[in-house]
Amino acid sequence: MSGTILSILPPLIAIVMVLVTKRVLLSLGTGIIAGALIAASFSPLASLKSFWTALTISFWDGGLNTYNIFIMLFVLLLGVLTAFVSLSGGSRAFAEWATKRIRTRRGARLLPVFLGILIFVDDYFNALAVGQIARPVTDSHKVSRAKLAYFIDSTSAPICSIAPISSWGAYLIGVIGTILAGASVVSYSALEAFLLMIPMNFYVLATLVFVFFAAITNFDFGEMRKHERRAIEKGELFDPNKEVPGELKEEFPVHNNGRVIDLVLPIITLVAVTFGAMMLTGYRGSMAEYGRSDIWTIFEMTDVPVSLLAGGIAGVLVALVLFMTQSGKGDFRKSDFIVPAFTSGIRAMMPAVSILILAWALTYLIGELETGAFLSGVVERANIPVELLPAIMFVLAGVMAFSTGTSWGSFGILLPIAGEIMLNAAPEMLIASLAAVLGGAVFGDHCSPISDSTIMSSTGAGSNHIDHVATQLPYALSSAAIATTGYVVMGLTDSLALGLLTVVILLASVIIIWVMKGRTATPAIHEHTGN
Repeated sequence: MSGTILSILPPLIAIVMVLVTKRVLLSLGTGIIAGALIAASFSPLASLKSFWTALTISFWDGGLNTYNIFIMLFVLLLGVLTAFVSLSGGSRAFAEWATKRIRTRRGARLLPVFLGILIFVDDYFNALAVGQIARPVTDSHKVSRAKLAYFIDSTSAPICSIAPISSWGAYLIGVIGTILAGASVVSYSALEAFLLMIPMNFYVLATLVFVFFAAITNFDFGEMRKHERRAIEKGELFDPNKEVPGELKEEFPVHNNGRVIDLVLPIITLVAVTFGAMMLTGYRGSMAEYGRSDIWTIFEMTDVPVSLLAGGIAGVLVALVLFMTQSGKGDFRKSDFIVPAFTSGIRAMMPAVSILILAWALTYLIGELETGAFLSGVVERANIPVELLPAIMFVLAGVMAFSTGTSWGSFGILLPIAGEIMLNAAPEMLIASLAAVLGGAVFGDHCSPISDSTIMSSTGAGSNHIDHVATQLPYALSSAAIATTGYVVMGLTDSLALGLLTVVILLASVIIIWVMKGRTATPAIHEHTGN
């Protein structure tokens, strides 16, 4: 039953259940069961084996699955780091220090946006690191966790998808290189093609504009308005009745020994060690693979999970040392809280890790069922005018990433297909179609509740996962509608300038409409204080 219409049922079931029940683990589990049954043609024993294989794929895939294991360990280490920073009083001290310098909610909202753009080396790293740094500040200014998650998610993947010096950029340049290999109708390199695609990635451009609009103005769209109003009027940064990953359950002693360095130094260590490990593993990999190294081959061969694990361990060790060497007498023994801090941090991150394990299991079954191949085959078999192919590729990539929960999987399947079609039918539209695939995959990833990067963004922000998906969805759909229109215009006119002009006009129109309708939004008086 692989590669048939039945292959879309497992992700469809999981996504519909998530939206209806709001229970992520139950919904993912149901999708996994459906996928196992379909993959085994409804044979009971074979289905049970398929189900077990999917659940254990995060740990064992013909050998120890170090990639997924190291990602999970990094997430758990972030929880432990958070616990020690909270225990030492670093979070409180940093929030007090930052509040004196970032005096408005606008400033607090802009902080994660700028950090999300600056930390572009990897989306996982971006989501969790930005959340750790920005959360004390946004909390102190009563910015809802859903809003923070939106800022994180809508900068991390978009920026990584257009940054050549990143884990995404290296991967994409490699895929593009295989598409262009032997193609006599093009004269540009894979890197040049990637750079040419940046202004054609209309979804990313629209998303970043909306992110800055949401950060600078006092306007909130759709479900986001409810979360922001509750944060300001009730002081509730998230719904207390919903599970929030990364939120510590234990109350640690309150003391005045905390320092800004107790938060800043562990985060700086985490960033520096992670980046250094990426450079080191990339250098070793590129020398082993190519016998040479440059910035492009280093990022292509870097070992992201190993680098994240090294950074996580280093950050936790620094946080532990800072806590144990803190001056000042307290009314508690520091050694009594080391084990509780570890267990509290791990417990806080277990919901996120559980969601990741089930999301990876469902993604594995989706791959076994060849869901992506079925969706791409629909387009290949359809008699579609080449002028509309960029727009069609954007929509298909969005549907595929939404259904499979992986933008990288959509890249791997659709980029070669789009390349083959356009090289034969309309080489002059090759770059536009490849850019459309990139933007569409990021769009689908933003909307999918089973996406691992969306899960990481919820975790980094400390937001309920479904609340994050629901509040980000209107912004993502608006950006997607604008991008699709831009691709239609660019395809029909064969003009990047007209396509971009269309996107700019639509962006301006939507923002004007939002502003006019937002006169009754959150009162501006709250913009000037976080207290």
